[in-house]
Amino acid sequence: MTFHNDSITFLRLPLLLLFFHFLSPATFSADYIPSTLDGPFVPVTVPLDTSLRGKAIDLPDTDPRVRRHVTGFEPEQISLSLSSDYDSIWVSWITGEFQIGKNVKPLDPTSIDSIVQFGTLRHSLSHEAKGHSLVYSQLYPFDGLLNYTSGIIHHVRITGLKPSTVYYYRCGDPSRHAMSKIHHFRTMPVSNPSSYPSRIAVVGDLGLTYNTTDTITHLLQNSPDLVLLIGDVSYANLYLTNGTSSDCYSCSFSDTPIHETYQPRWDYWGRFMERLTSKVPLMVIEGNHEIELQAESKTFEAYSSRFAFPFKESGSSSKLYYSFNAGGIHFVMLGAYIAFDKPGEQYEWLKKDLAEFDRSVTPWLVVSWHPPWYSTYTAHYREAECMKEAMEELLCSYGTDIVFNGHVHAYERTNRVYNYELDPCGPVYIVVGDGGNREKMAIEHADEPGKCPDPFTTPDPAMGGEFCAWNFTKTGRFCWDQQPEYSALRESSFGHGILEVKNETWALWTWYRNQDSSSKVGDQIYIVREPDRCPPRHNRLVNDC
Repeated sequence: MTFHNDSITFLRLPLLLLFFHFLSPATFSADYIPSTLDGPFVPVTVPLDTSLRGKAIDLPDTDPRVRRHVTGFEPEQISLSLSSDYDSIWVSWITGEFQIGKNVKPLDPTSIDSIVQFGTLRHSLSHEAKGHSLVYSQLYPFDGLLNYTSGIIHHVRITGLKPSTVYYYRCGDPSRHAMSKIHHFRTMPVSNPSSYPSRIAVVGDLGLTYNTTDTITHLLQNSPDLVLLIGDVSYANLYLTNGTSSDCYSCSFSDTPIHETYQPRWDYWGRFMERLTSKVPLMVIEGNHEIELQAESKTFEAYSSRFAFPFKESGSSSKLYYSFNAGGIHFVMLGAYIAFDKPGEQYEWLKKDLAEFDRSVTPWLVVSWHPPWYSTYTAHYREAECMKEAMEELLCSYGTDIVFNGHVHAYERTNRVYNYELDPCGPVYIVVGDGGNREKMAIEHADEPGKCPDPFTTPDPAMGGEFCAWNFTKTGRFCWDQQPEYSALRESSFGHGILEVKNETWALWTWYRNQDSSSKVGDQIYIVREPDRCPPRHNRLVNDC
């Protein structure tokens, strides 16, 4: 389907549009939670609260929350991640100290075992699982730049678990008297249309600032069963290897021979996050700040080494894209900074994954990647258009329900949309790049007078740098002249979201702002699947999408 100056005609829309009408949030009473059945909604922009736009400041390495509190080879930075389904989970941790300097000697990963002892009783950890370990290095063979090598990173996959069950565990090497304290986690429910995790937290562009600490504190108060982190994790690449920092990526260190990073920020981040990640599985997908180019053109070394991913379990050949189930939800995590064109490897994997996706087992399809396709802020405006051109039709044809993105440091929720047009069977896109990182908050909109960027400045070199945004709006311009009708709500604030899937057709989405109390919401809506109205369309023509 092409997008010209005239409006697009959807073959199935005329009848549906009889029931598809605009409503304003003011239509509803204060105690009524609207649903997508009430939409599409008149676009709303929450006025900018300038008192809340304080500068985001990173936690220093002297903060006790990021200092090393273990000795010897005791585990630290403990984290969990899901495997492909409820019956297995990954446990990861680090032993030993990192090194940074001109000449560093990596630790021997075979010098200590990777063991998890676990069970359903706190004082009877009768089961044991073994895994593998590794170290990685970030190398800069240039004068004045320092190299880094990590501690020993351990990944252990526990299998044979029961659904919706609390397990206790500790990790380390008992032969070295180097074991963690006892932690616990709850497994996901069995995958079927009637069982779901209670609360799924969604956050993006987190970083390690004082704003981040507010976000994580509020997130913990919401007691999630699972956390999705939609890219941009530690922001280590806002630092020189000597620890000097900057406030943004594009203005950083123009005099250096390579865009270096300060890898200890990853260790600080892992230590700070352990209070969450040691008990709640964290599923992360890479953002642009995880690229971290080093010697020999290596990229994504910290991201690929520090986290465990169910990529093999989901048939992927790359840690940069994968899928998994959590109860009756099938999650697909896509890589925006690896080839996505058809018929490339990631695209073909996505086709296969979606073809095997079974709505009778997992009714909900939730997809995430870092840079958004639908954002109305000037920051990163239409930057991912080539990815959209390559993949939107495929995701639409399988009836994707919700898409989560980050990258833009603000909040935005769309009406149901496909190819920039309102579509009652399109996904709801939600941008949550508001986790609290050091870079500035996005506050300008591309539809404001004089704010529309030059189209040819928008392609991202990290995504191939190709210009694909030929599909202009109905008025023939690159930008809208007012908030587009597909944009339901946008606001510049820090925060996080909670997804609560109630059954096979209703899910409650709530966005919490950091400036509010934990009981007050910034945005809330029921997202409703309509399988009878919107059956899967992957066997139909593109214009029937």
